Amino acid sequence: MKHLIPACALAACCAHAAAECPPYVKHTPGGDYTSAEDRDGLSVVEKFHFSRAVETLTQGMTGSLGGDISYTLEHFPNHHRALASMAKLGLRLKSAQPVGARYTVACYFERAIAFAPHDVTARMVYGNYLLAMGQDAMALEQLDSASRLAPEQATIQYNLGLMYVKKKDYEKASAHAQKAYALGFPLPGLKNKLKAAGKWREPEPAPAIVDTKEAKTETPVPAVPEPVQPPSGE
Repeated sequence: MKHLIPACALAACCAHAAAECPPYVKHTPGGDYTSAEDRDGLSVVEKFHFSRAVETLTQGMTGSLGGDISYTLEHFPNHHRALASMAKLGLRLKSAQPVGARYTVACYFERAIAFAPHDVTARMVYGNYLLAMGQDAMALEQLDSASRLAPEQATIQYNLGLMYVKKKDYEKASAHAQKAYALGFPLPGLKNKLKAAGKWREPEPAPAIVDTKEAKTETPVPAVPEPVQPPSGE
């Protein structure tokens, strides 16, 4: 027999969880990491709390690594490198809330996105963290949101392609792969995964460009793309 949780207990639990991850309130120095105006005070925060040693998780500056990274994110919630370092620290320690951190790793990302919903990079870093945590559905949500905000960013298209390969949705994976490589993404990993699954197809050649001088005397002939072999399987 299932035990029901009283409504009052559930409400108290949710209120407690919300209190543990309060929204960011802008103060000085601090604010939007992507804003040139807000970044005026960034050097002060980084000088005392986010050195190269902190970023690479080598050594804290004022105490624990979690404490220094937390301090940085409490001033600049969408500080991209600090978010990445907090995520790496949580994964390394196998802890949702690393020692010294005021909030959980997920909370820092939620605060960043709530404060700066336009910040594509923060969503990408969060998506990578969720992937590492095995939370594929939530990772896909963040990457999809990032793609809608910045459809021409190759890295987002590449990561989405990898996600859909993992889900064996090769049609969507191929579409994102084609776009990523058309935008100049250099790594062949996604292409190789699609090839291994028998789902890769070379992009169609671009239409031929007719010289404008020749166009005055000759009727341009539309370029005919090479026939594409349909993918095997599905």
